[in-house]
Amino acid sequence: MEIVVKDKPFKIYLTNQEIEAQIKLLSEKINLDYIGEEPLFIAILNGSFMFAAQLYQQINLPSQITFVKVASYSGTSSTGKVTSIIGLDTPIAGKHIILVEDIVDTGNTMHSLLQQLQEHQPASIKIASLIQKPNALQHSITVDYIGFKIPNDFIVGYGLDYDGYGRNLPDIYQAV
Repeated sequence: MEIVVKDKPFKIYLTNQEIEAQIKLLSEKINLDYIGEEPLFIAILNGSFMFAAQLYQQINLPSQITFVKVASYSGTSSTGKVTSIIGLDTPIAGKHIILVEDIVDTGNTMHSLLQQLQEHQPASIKIASLIQKPNALQHSITVDYIGFKIPNDFIVGYGLDYDGYGRNLPDIYQAV
């Protein structure tokens, strides 16, 4: 099935069923990895909201979730400049942090965010990302929990957007 978002055509890439099945596997791994701990999930807005909600609903550990908002995209490509818009309002010193991101592609956002968070001396930081584009990565970043590794194609849906549009799509679509 082909759709148009804003001014670009897209075709189905990952169905909602595939996405939800993979998120279930990620949550099971996190639940096992953090037995006896109380992790703090930090979801990166706006894109991760659907992934974060689905993932967090399946976490059966004592835990908390909070949100930060950063941006590095304009149109279909990264600007390379990270802008923090909403800061972290939860103390993280000594806590096990799980950053929840919709997509790690260039790694610019994550690289900047990791540097900022390390200054607050958390016990550990791990990254959970629904999507990773290994070929686009420009920083040495380890994504600990990866839903899908994909080529460097532009995608929308399930929280991912094209200039703010397409986030509400239940599936993920690839630009044609």
